[in-house]
Amino acid sequence: MRLGVLDVGSNAAQLQVVDALAGAPPLPLRGVKIPTRLGQEASVEGVIGAQGLDRIVAAVRTAVDAAHALQVDQLYPFVTAAIRDAANREDVLEAVAAETGTRLRFLTGEQEARLTYFAVRSWYGWQAGRLLNIDIGGRSMELAFGRDAVPELAVSLLLGAGRVSTEFLRPDPPSRAQVRDLRRHVRRQIREVANRVQWEGTPRRVIATSKTFKQLARLSGAACGRKGPFIRRTVTRAQIRRSIRDMMAVEVGDRAQFRGIRPNRAWQVLGGAVVAFETMRCLGIDEAEVSPWALREGIMLEYLSSLRTPENELSLQLLRFDGAKEIATVTALPR
Repeated sequence: MRLGVLDVGSNAAQLQVVDALAGAPPLPLRGVKIPTRLGQEASVEGVIGAQGLDRIVAAVRTAVDAAHALQVDQLYPFVTAAIRDAANREDVLEAVAAETGTRLRFLTGEQEARLTYFAVRSWYGWQAGRLLNIDIGGRSMELAFGRDAVPELAVSLLLGAGRVSTEFLRPDPPSRAQVRDLRRHVRRQIREVANRVQWEGTPRRVIATSKTFKQLARLSGAACGRKGPFIRRTVTRAQIRRSIRDMMAVEVGDRAQFRGIRPNRAWQVLGGAVVAFETMRCLGIDEAEVSPWALREGIMLEYLSSLRTPENELSLQLLRFDGAKEIATVTALPR
């Protein structure tokens, strides 16, 4: 069975296709990426305007056409915080369904944290021991902590790279006072989580997911994505501190010239770096390893685990391990 996962986020809609086989890893067969550029246009309240909606509709239509061309049997289309937390979310979801015939689903922030943790745990295995995962998206940051398949702690905070850039770092380049205000804001948001993690015990391994951390690692000299997923990539707090200093010294257009930073993400990478640095500092983390697997792989792995059930139902029972109700059924694509 060929499975597709479509993730519609603040910067792009990304379709990832795998051949779903019970017991096999979800290694990508093909990926398709279509820009959405929601973060730069959304208001502080997160309202998605007409142009943003048009790009979402076009991106979903392109992705669904690609899924048909790739002979995907079932497609799970979902949105992350950029649309989930938008004040006009329901209007956006209804418009996309009317225009494309595809109804986008959304996970809660906690569910995103749990599924991302599940993917990271699967990649690094039980030998990783007690594990902390940090995922900085466009509109939210997810943290998950534990040593089992299900995290002991899973939270979502309103500390996405795009969100904090919009709220604290405009106009660009920001002043030192603006960056200082953002640092304080992150510390206030993370304090309670930091106390909980420290109470639970020091993690044996700290893992970072998301494009923000991949960019920061690349900026600090890590291997590029073309080298494959099996190369170890890390980023240290000291390296992020230097990257913040370097990015504050230039305007957004010049940041796009830095290694690993794409032009469509240059406007939010400084904000993401400040969130990453303060989060690591508050949690007492000196170094994090960048995982090649994250939320999309977590959804695929959860689906693959359902193939082992006797019923073998063609529904995606996300997070059933904590008793949650079914979130959504996958969409079967007609041939």
